[in-house]
Amino acid sequence: MADGEVNERSPLLDHRDANLKGKGKASDYYVSISEISPSGSLNGDSNGDVVKKKFSDDEESVGQGEAEPTTQANVVRIILVLLIGNADGSILLATHPVIASEFNDLGNSSWLITGFALAGAATQTLYGKLSDIYGRRLLVLIAYTIFVVGTLIVAAGQTMWQVILGRIISGAGASGMAGLVSILITDFFPIREVAAWRAYVNLVATLGRSIGGPLGGWLVDVIGWRWSFYGQVPPIVLAIFLVYIYLPAPPSSSSSSSSLPGSPRVDGGSSSSEPPSRTNSIRSTTSSKLSRVDFKGSILFALAILAFLLPVELGGGRLPWSHPLVLGLFSLSPVLLVFFIGVEERQPEPILPLEIFRLRDAVISYLILGLQSAAQVGLMFSVPLYFRITSGTSNTESGAHLVPAVIGNALGGLLSGVIIKRSGRYKGLIVLAVTASSLSYLLLMLRWHGHTNLWESLYIFPGGFGTGVAQSAVFVSLQAVIADPAHLAPAISFMYLSSTLAVTLGLPIVNAVLQASLESSLARRLVALGLGSGEVAEIVENTLSDVDFVDRVTGPVREAVVGSYVDGLWWSHGVSFLFSSTAFVLALGIRQRRLDV
Repeated sequence: MADGEVNERSPLLDHRDANLKGKGKASDYYVSISEISPSGSLNGDSNGDVVKKKFSDDEESVGQGEAEPTTQANVVRIILVLLIGNADGSILLATHPVIASEFNDLGNSSWLITGFALAGAATQTLYGKLSDIYGRRLLVLIAYTIFVVGTLIVAAGQTMWQVILGRIISGAGASGMAGLVSILITDFFPIREVAAWRAYVNLVATLGRSIGGPLGGWLVDVIGWRWSFYGQVPPIVLAIFLVYIYLPAPPSSSSSSSSLPGSPRVDGGSSSSEPPSRTNSIRSTTSSKLSRVDFKGSILFALAILAFLLPVELGGGRLPWSHPLVLGLFSLSPVLLVFFIGVEERQPEPILPLEIFRLRDAVISYLILGLQSAAQVGLMFSVPLYFRITSGTSNTESGAHLVPAVIGNALGGLLSGVIIKRSGRYKGLIVLAVTASSLSYLLLMLRWHGHTNLWESLYIFPGGFGTGVAQSAVFVSLQAVIADPAHLAPAISFMYLSSTLAVTLGLPIVNAVLQASLESSLARRLVALGLGSGEVAEIVENTLSDVDFVDRVTGPVREAVVGSYVDGLWWSHGVSFLFSSTAFVLALGIRQRRLDV
């Protein structure tokens, strides 16, 4: 292939030897697909000033886009499957009380959502590294199959705990669905296009969440909750066939050996024999691949995550925060994390390479996305409650007030994708994202005091817009700083986990702040009305336990309840503002790296 014919998908087989000779192992270099400098050194330096499309030397990863043509239409087919996975979550929000009521177990209905989330968090990081070892297609197929099996168990469950078990299995599959699709995007497209495709993933996910609730409610009313899950199976099964047909499989041993970056060339282009060690590696058996899986690290990390998240879910509701089980699990989590770090430092192929966390911008990227996610979930929690209390709207109408944020999220992601593709710059977008979000939460604090008109209800748009921009731009900033392709898939998987952890922590924090402020403000207002301590305690208890209590009181007491809710929601918006403004400070420290076209 001539120099002028090299494009973004070319492996540069005809150029690599002259440029890599005498510079160490060929597999240690990750060759730019667009340019190698005439002097023979790689364009850019070890600090990543110039970020280019990279190859991994893993035989299962290299060539996934070369085994057969991969068109944009094929990737779109795979991305569209995310509609099902994201619709599933909002379907559960609409149906979980109905499901639990059928089994006379409403008290455990939250486990239908919690079990799904915990299983996803525990398995999230596994998919990235396993896809490096066994290939992307196999892991995508496994993730979809696990999701289908869990969904069928839910639909056919005859007891509440069978249904919960199905949700746990579904969560273990769903965690790989979105993460692996994002990893695939980094495999198939140049880095400048990644943000745009990441925006499409976010748009599909948002659409899925938007249609899931109404669809689930309609199915429950018309044909029963079980069919809201049976109905998910045919599209996922179809997706399995589409992935099998359209997603390239890893090349065979013989073919892959001739297309690995760094393979020696002689006589102007013909491949020489592979070294025995390399040939043996390429032809590794199933058992040798299995030996590469970091089982110890995987188990320890999953247990550390569960030991941290379980008390967050249990504390303050089912159990008091001072309960020995809650305190014991919180104490166990850092101990397990220390053991995990010790194992990973000695592991040749860790499930989560610790080198990632030595990269300053990678850590900042995780923190920004986590803080933005926590701030956004606070917004999504508080806005419907605000209009339910202050305007007396129905639950459906209250939820509709989130539409500006959802639209802003989609537009922000799409716009940032276009800008990054054209300019190759992402730092300014990240700063814009956190600034817009901070402004949104500040406006809510300053202007939402109980009488909010149509135009002021749009103040949540910048919050959604900022989160949409951040989701695409931070994804690119993370990819830009990961120099070793072997670390990219685990790094992306951890990005999803960091967002999950932030949401899991952010919601209880926002709710706790709201409850504490509501209780304090209401007690103070009721005492000022001249009510006795017994009446005050009863009204406070009813207000804290039942959101519909506000509809059963009138006069000054109702004004006190509404005013106290507004006070509590002011503080919840303040928590979101604190998260987002902290992300703003962090965003200023991100380094802009020039992205190759």
